[in-house]
Amino acid sequence: MKPKAWRFSLPVITLALSTVVPVPGSAAPAQAASPPAAPTTMGKPRPEQWHRTVTVKDLAIPMSDGTILRGDLTLPATADGKVVKQKLPVLVTITPYNKSLPIGTNGGALLGTDVPADYFVDRGYAELWVDARGTGSSEGRWSAFSERERKDAGEVVAWAHSQSWSNGDVGMQGGSYLGIEQLFAAEQQPPGLKAIFPVVPSADPYRDVAAAGGELDVGFLPQWFLLVSATGAIPPAFSLREPRSALTMAVDHLAAGVGGTLPEVLSAALGGDVAYDGPYWAERKPITHIDKVNVPTFVVGGEYDIFQRGEPLLFEGIQRTGTPVKFVDGPWDHLLAGSGKELGGAGYGSLAELELRWFDHWIKGMDTGLDQIAPVTYYEQGTGRWVRTDKWIASDLSARSFQLSGSSTTAVKPGGLSAGTAAPGRSILQPLPVSGLCTRSTDQWTGGLPSVVLKDLPCWNDNRLNDAGGLTFDSAPATGTLRFQGPINAHLYVSTTSGDGVLSLAVEDVAPDGTVHRITGGWQSISQRALDKAKSRYLDGKLIQPWHPFLESTKEDLAPGAIAPVDVEIFPTGAAIQPGHRLRLAVEAFDIPHLSPQPDVAFKTLGPMTIYTGGDYPSSVTMPVR
Repeated sequence: MKPKAWRFSLPVITLALSTVVPVPGSAAPAQAASPPAAPTTMGKPRPEQWHRTVTVKDLAIPMSDGTILRGDLTLPATADGKVVKQKLPVLVTITPYNKSLPIGTNGGALLGTDVPADYFVDRGYAELWVDARGTGSSEGRWSAFSERERKDAGEVVAWAHSQSWSNGDVGMQGGSYLGIEQLFAAEQQPPGLKAIFPVVPSADPYRDVAAAGGELDVGFLPQWFLLVSATGAIPPAFSLREPRSALTMAVDHLAAGVGGTLPEVLSAALGGDVAYDGPYWAERKPITHIDKVNVPTFVVGGEYDIFQRGEPLLFEGIQRTGTPVKFVDGPWDHLLAGSGKELGGAGYGSLAELELRWFDHWIKGMDTGLDQIAPVTYYEQGTGRWVRTDKWIASDLSARSFQLSGSSTTAVKPGGLSAGTAAPGRSILQPLPVSGLCTRSTDQWTGGLPSVVLKDLPCWNDNRLNDAGGLTFDSAPATGTLRFQGPINAHLYVSTTSGDGVLSLAVEDVAPDGTVHRITGGWQSISQRALDKAKSRYLDGKLIQPWHPFLESTKEDLAPGAIAPVDVEIFPTGAAIQPGHRLRLAVEAFDIPHLSPQPDVAFKTLGPMTIYTGGDYPSSVTMPVR
């Protein structure tokens, strides 16, 4: 039987279910395919050992609370179709997207994934695909990233470690939700786990995607909840063979939707507990226990990914413990990064080859040339080159601030962005409820789906139209190359007529011909401007990554006429402003369809805001530069 191709995140499956459009071979929509980095001398990985496979479906995997999860096991077979008679290392993947669906089985190949079906099994690994609790054919109630699900991940690995067909060594693979499950398993430190390879995982689901800047995500999460709930309603293949178990599963899934998932969604939408970064989210953050991950980890991220913010934090958290870890961050959205189609541009081979090298080294003890892979490899927007460093915030970076200068008038003239003295100014920001729609932000925060269907839409390549609806602050044309990498902080002095509002910022590259390339973005609710300095990040004494509590208790309107500083976390990236180009900070009051204000303050987002610059109000942007 044919095993499952490497499956990744929600966008891939959603796209297949809705449009079945092949992924184009291009890179992220805003620029051409990334040129390859300087090649290494690792050579081609080893060839396949077997050419046939056998799959055993819906194995019962008991959890410590009595709940039965279900997994499909694929093993290599001899030419006559018999299972190879030797114990093998196991690669485990835990998915919420129903392992039994045709699109789940081979959807990766259909949509252009870079890991062929059978790839690892043909090379001497067993593969175990498991439906997460309360999804697919597994019993229980689904509660995404909950404490119980975290325990399940470790127990699945321990179960695989102890089976008769396993040699006791286990690795994990998969992207997005499947990558987060790997981190949860690793923090449990189950017996036998030797290495993991999470692609586009989240560090902090609240800050990374659910409520960037304290505003609710409405571009990605609704379709994600709908998909998991829908795939969980499909009767399992073992229904006739094990009717009692199938009935238990169906009742659990229904109860979870009515008593768990739906109330959670409504709580967030109506401004309840889930709308704030409280206890609900505290147990769902991989970054909280990242110091417990003690197995070699390879993280793949995307500079336009929905988890763009958290991927570098995961790398840094693991690196601090001394555990072997690598990080590749490319010019990819969630869909493109998950497919791995352009990972080869980083200079280390395809995703399949890279995963095989990782597992062969850490599980089988082979020398696969991993010493040639830098700890950090990132794509530099603006030049198209790949940069290799020892750390995410390396010692050659220093903090540099640019002052917002003078006044900006919407659609008429930009303000300035200066490394020197700033001129005083006042700029009125009129909220425009369609801001963000014609930008790469729309594509990024819907997982990369729009650029697959409308790959030549000018909005993905040029931000000029969107910028005309807000405020812009431009530097003088660069005389040398300005290189920056890491998180960015915008410190803006603001007043508002309504007491609240949203600052939606973009850091951009303005070419001599006027084309505007969106590099990265950041968002902040004014009422959630309270800053926790102890948890914020500084470089050379300057704030580069603010940390806001986002609690109901820290929410405070800005009094009419009052002017207050608001720090906006702009998500991390790597880029260069080349000679003749300008650095731009664009300021809007909406980012549609990405974010929506919480219902109780929605009307306040329509009030004009004022940005103050220079003199007593030194608004600025601070970034790590090299």
